[in-house]
Amino acid sequence: MPKVGSSTDDGAGGVPRPAEPAARVSGRLLRRLGWSAVVAGVAAVGVLGFGFLWFVWRVPADEVALHRNADGIVALTGGASRVADAMELMAAGRGKRLLISGAYRTTTPGEISRLNPVYARVAGCCVDFDNSLNTLGNAIETRRWAERWGFRSLIVVTSNYHMPRALAEIAHQLPGVALVPFPVVTDKQRAEPWWTNGAIARLMFSEYVKYVFARVRMGVTSADGVNEARQARAPS
Repeated sequence: MPKVGSSTDDGAGGVPRPAEPAARVSGRLLRRLGWSAVVAGVAAVGVLGFGFLWFVWRVPADEVALHRNADGIVALTGGASRVADAMELMAAGRGKRLLISGAYRTTTPGEISRLNPVYARVAGCCVDFDNSLNTLGNAIETRRWAERWGFRSLIVVTSNYHMPRALAEIAHQLPGVALVPFPVVTDKQRAEPWWTNGAIARLMFSEYVKYVFARVRMGVTSADGVNEARQARAPS
């Protein structure tokens, strides 16, 4: 019987065969690990690419015509025309109150009335503000506002590319409340496809990455607790 670890029999003439050098075994293992890493990388890129196409498909390409009213309207600031469109919906009687979420601390009903006199009556009676810094903060403040007024349905006004993440965050905070999206689409977005404009394409991909991270975070945390502690830290 051959000594363990020294050699092996070739099965032909009983001639011992030297053990395979450790360096060769190590090299083979590294090559296998390298190929596994390449395959995993290609798979990750594929998943990311298909996910991005799915996300783009979900982003509304046009503004919608609302077919129902809601208890309240929430406008998430940060993009062109969001507040103006929300004020127009309020003036049309689409909701009972409006929350402008993420407003500057200096924003007041009087300032809105001065800039848009046609909305002075609505701004004076039925508009609330919060100063949240990011989308998670918007969702938390929307939850507090909706619970305070007892609202069970909300029209959500934000930019079209931001709508998937905004709806996900608010739905996570208010799972029992019906959300009606009202996406704001700029003239530039209507005039040219997103893939023909580098700035818009980068914006869409950046929003997709934020959406993925938000979904992962929502999968491992509750709607309360740690989220509320983090909501004011980093603007989004």
